[in-house]
Amino acid sequence: MRIAIMTTGGDCSGLNSVIRNLAVMGLIRGHKMFGILDGTDGLTRAGAPHFVEFDYNTLPVENARLAGSWLQNGHSHALNFQTAAKNGDTKPFNAKMKKSLEAMKLDALVIVGGNGTLSIAGNSHAIYGNIQVVGIPKTIDMDLPLTDTTIGFVTAVQQLASYCDQLLLTARSHHRWFVVQSMGRDVGALALNAGVACFADAILIPEIKFKPENLIKHIKKIEKEQGRDYGIIMVSEAIKMRGHSGRAADMISRELAKADIPHRTAFPEHTQRAGDTAACDRLFAARFAERALDALENGETYTMVRLDSGIVNTVAISEMFHAGEIAPDPYIKDVFVSNAFVSGDDPLLSAAIARGTYIGELK
Repeated sequence: MRIAIMTTGGDCSGLNSVIRNLAVMGLIRGHKMFGILDGTDGLTRAGAPHFVEFDYNTLPVENARLAGSWLQNGHSHALNFQTAAKNGDTKPFNAKMKKSLEAMKLDALVIVGGNGTLSIAGNSHAIYGNIQVVGIPKTIDMDLPLTDTTIGFVTAVQQLASYCDQLLLTARSHHRWFVVQSMGRDVGALALNAGVACFADAILIPEIKFKPENLIKHIKKIEKEQGRDYGIIMVSEAIKMRGHSGRAADMISRELAKADIPHRTAFPEHTQRAGDTAACDRLFAARFAERALDALENGETYTMVRLDSGIVNTVAISEMFHAGEIAPDPYIKDVFVSNAFVSGDDPLLSAAIARGTYIGELK
């Protein structure tokens, strides 16, 4: 089979581990393995398609642990699903995609992407034609339905927790609280997991309503009863507060300032998407890659590889899509994506509460 690999959307750690596993496993099985450069950009810009044919050393093994995508994910200004829709170029964009894929004479395409990418892929049969399509979930947001993990999530949690570990040292030295704003887009999974890992005293996520006055009471109670005047307040970038606007951490900062609580805000930003890939993500990359190739050899198409209660299997992309909360894509008109949010019975919520962490007004 002629199998291509494409990474799209935001980057994260673990992509290179997936790419090398797919390439090497595919070569061992006797397939011809290709990598599409710059995602959809590489299929639509001048001289397209832009790709590389893999051999065993195209992506050196010592680089497989690195963050980012060796194939790259495209230029922000390039023609892609988002810019095409914005500029009214959807039809010519789709035509260029289809023409490039036909020119590569592919039998199959493995798309490594997040909920937006895979949601779109599931509705793009006209573009991919008879090419088999299998998706591998990757995102630091953990917002894909029907999978227990995504490539890059574990490493992002580690990166954010390690960042907070260092802040705690200066927090203690200066008797102050740090309000740390996590990524995660519309979902609080990253903030929740990293917050529990770094012993945050408060974790605010969009899925759970909170009261600023109760957060203040919680901080002052810690100072009074525990004699500790420093710590981490983890906030997801997607939280909302009535009467406030701007960045999440800044909104909380204004409330702390009113209460005369010494503090600073911190924005780890893209460091959460960087860092050497954690061992767990490398293991998931190997298992997901093997199952993706199995799916292709079994004739599956428009399926997504997933972790399901410890077992790696596949699920129809359409089933994944309809299992989540379907919402309009924030950037692409008339396109919908499926989101998975933190559940109210997530065991980490219970663990956080048991440890005395303020997580909002969870009933």
